[in-house]
Order: sequence, then C-alpha cells, then structure tokens
Amino acid sequence: MRFNPGARTVLAFVTLRSDGEREFMFYRNPRADMLLQEDELDLDLIRKAKIFHYGSISLITEPCNSAHIAAAKAANDAGVVLSYDPNLRLPLWPSEDSAREGILSIWETADIIKVSEEEISFLTKGEDPYDDAVVRKLFHENLKLLLVTEGAEGCYT
Repeated sequence: MRFNPGARTVLAFVTLRSDGEREFMFYRNPRADMLLQEDELDLDLIRKAKIFHYGSISLITEPCNSAHIAAAKAANDAGVVLSYDPNLRLPLWPSEDSAREGILSIWETADIIKVSEEEISFLTKGEDPYDDAVVRKLFHENLKLLLVTEGAEGCYT
C-alpha cells in the first residue's frame, strides 16, 4: 500500500437504477490513484503473484498510465496470468475515442478478459454484443478466456 500526503483516495458513488443497472459518479481530480508512479511499484511482489488483475481507469492519466504498463510488463515477464476488466467509465475519459483507444491499447496483453455486453458494443462501435461473430473479433491469439457478463442475466464464455 502506498500513501500520497498530497492526495486523497478516489470516491465512487454507485446507485442502482430502476432497471437494475448501476450508475457511477466519481470524485477524482486529482486523486491518489492517478498519481501512482513507476518507481513506487513493488515489482518483486508483482512478480510473485499468480494473477495480476487490472482495469483501464489507470490508463487515463500520467504518471499512473506508465506505472500500470510497467506493472503489467513485470507480471507478464514473470509468467503471471494477466486478468483484465476494462471497467468502462466514460465520464472519466476525455472522450469516447480516447477511452476506446486506451482500453484496446492493452487488450492483447491479457490472458483473461471480463467484458460486459455494453463494453463489447462500445469497443466495436455499436455492433451487436450478442452476435458470436462480433464477440469473436475481440479474441487474440494469447487469450485463454473471454468472459462476457450480461448484468442480471449472468455471463457466458
């Protein structure tokens, strides 16, 4: 665990809409998670992990983006399983294009990806997330498992 005396932990407020879907609001600028630097990483701990799980929010700003990439590289080089949940939160990104580009920038490094039908539609620019051919476009040669969540309906692989 790292502490930054000049920044607080991000706050995320989650509400449940009447249709059962979640809605998020963040109090974040700047927050400690955005300020993590590469030299603050415990690379020995990362290399000893069995699974390194991450999302895309850490890719939005520097220096955290560089720290994220360095941590994932250290894990990958050590043979650690890389698990990715993009966690699309569009209000945090400068634009939809930057979100799509950022999320996909590390897509092919993951061994396991958990993605929602909403994220599939977003990443494929509106294609049908229930079409197997669309979902197959998201596979890459090193991917071992693509898990698609469907909210209250569960998930499929």
